[in-house]
Amino acid sequence: MDAPTAVIADDERLMREQLRTRLAEAWPELRIVAEAKNGEEAVELVARHRPDLVFLDIRMPGLTGVEAARRIAQLDAEPGWPDERPLPEIVFITAYDQYAVEAFEQGAADYVLKPAERERLRVTVQRLQARLARRDGAGAADAGGAAPAVPLQQLLHRLAAQTGQPKVHLKWIQAGVGDTIRMIPVDEVLFFVSDEKYTRVQTAAFEALIRKPIKELVDELDPEVFWQIHRSTVVNTRHIAGVTRDDRGRQIVTVRGSAERLEVSRSYTGLFKSM
Repeated sequence: MDAPTAVIADDERLMREQLRTRLAEAWPELRIVAEAKNGEEAVELVARHRPDLVFLDIRMPGLTGVEAARRIAQLDAEPGWPDERPLPEIVFITAYDQYAVEAFEQGAADYVLKPAERERLRVTVQRLQARLARRDGAGAADAGGAAPAVPLQQLLHRLAAQTGQPKVHLKWIQAGVGDTIRMIPVDEVLFFVSDEKYTRVQTAAFEALIRKPIKELVDELDPEVFWQIHRSTVVNTRHIAGVTRDDRGRQIVTVRGSAERLEVSRSYTGLFKSM
């Protein structure tokens, strides 16, 4: 297996240097392929290098770490991102108090407290190594027997609220049904599936088309309810009937009100860890 790679993003040069040095001590095999000074640059470097990990300072000029993570979480919806390449694991660099840290402990991302202490960084490294091993099919368990992680979008939503970035979620979808424009309550939507230039809105009674791409919808919908399970699919968790595996080992989601079977892509299989 190739050596794991990472991008570091922090607007403070000394913090980047310290983290790079401590990572070299704790994880000599890890290759730092690029460093960013802000959130915009971090997203660009991740898109270019496609690393296994990205370390994001929460407070950066321009895009914050949380905003950059939202953008990174959508990179696999871009045409240039390979289907077989998972999105990078997210590690936040934070100086927040324990209340904020609790969100990370239950989340799909890990964290490093400023300044990076050797012992705590070793714990993070162990967790990341376990996640990469599991992602590569080694079946490793989370270090320390951690509880199943909440979806990344849900974690980002919580962090945004804690860092003073409250968000108003989409309540209605304006969509074309035949020759009619209908206002569809999002609670009635079973799932969204992108279809080239359009996104299909599926309800139990009908389907409709909108021009808004999936990556924009994910940022506007309530992540506590709507989970992205594929680069082209977002499902309403309140309508999920079950999750099974097909004869090729892929996770398949079924929803009440539709006979359609929705595939869970490799990047999102952690949403249903017990499967």
